[in-house]
Amino acid sequence: MSAAICLAGPTAAGKTAVALALAERLPLEIISVDSALVYRGMDIATAKPSAAERAAVPHHLIDILDPREAYSAARFAADAQRLVVEIRQRGRLPLLVGGTMLYFKALREGLDAMPAADAEVRAAIDREAAALGWPALHAELARVDPATAARLAPADAQRIQRALEVWRASGRTLSDWHAQGGARPPPAAAGWPLVALEPQSRAWLHGRIAERFDAMLAAGLVDEVKALRARGDLHPGLPAMRCVGYRQAWEALDSGRLDGLRACGLAATRQLAKRQLTWLRASPERHVIACDADGATAHAVGLLMDLAGRT
Repeated sequence: MSAAICLAGPTAAGKTAVALALAERLPLEIISVDSALVYRGMDIATAKPSAAERAAVPHHLIDILDPREAYSAARFAADAQRLVVEIRQRGRLPLLVGGTMLYFKALREGLDAMPAADAEVRAAIDREAAALGWPALHAELARVDPATAARLAPADAQRIQRALEVWRASGRTLSDWHAQGGARPPPAAAGWPLVALEPQSRAWLHGRIAERFDAMLAAGLVDEVKALRARGDLHPGLPAMRCVGYRQAWEALDSGRLDGLRACGLAATRQLAKRQLTWLRASPERHVIACDADGATAHAVGLLMDLAGRT
């Protein structure tokens, strides 16, 4: 018997609509599986659920941190498993919804044991990146850990930083840590059903991404980032400021050229969606719903209700 159900999909696939439609039929609580929604004051580019949506259905792991703070996959897994128990004790269904695939991996497969974040090493890497650029650090990573570098884009700051941090802190490469394993699937979470919203048409998803990013710009994304910058205690190296949309807006404000923000934001969001779909397609046990098909939301709700009937 499964304790919870997972609903995943790329950005703009319609996960929120499905979750809210299911909530009209079943007593449930939503656990956000999103590394950006945890941050307070970051509402627009995260597509954070509205106040009305959050009032209609209990949501968890939203607005729990200040943007200065870091939130790890391991901490998410611990928080989510605690919440699943609490929600079940209230007689409700825990529905885990989001697109941060590393968080789903942490729950369903466990994480490789490796060094914790080292603030001093990370700060040194940030200083080097500011002086040399992330492509130069990607080149350094390619020298010490070619296997990891080969799967990262030269501008993938967050992952390049983590790979170099692991190498400098432990003397072992990230690929070596992964090869050694050390993780064990959490027995409860490993069996939670995974429903995946996946488009049949890449053009359909790109159109949805464009519509949503345009809506974010119209809603005041640039002003939101200006307010975050004005705090004076945030910088582009923080995980919160690397989130898609925020990073591109911050860079556009740095350069003084906002005319290229839309193109950069769309490109970054499409790359994110591609990574999300790659992870999902590597999960053969998932239940797939074509989110661009007619009646997709109703089909997804029907499948989720069927799975909930078996929980």
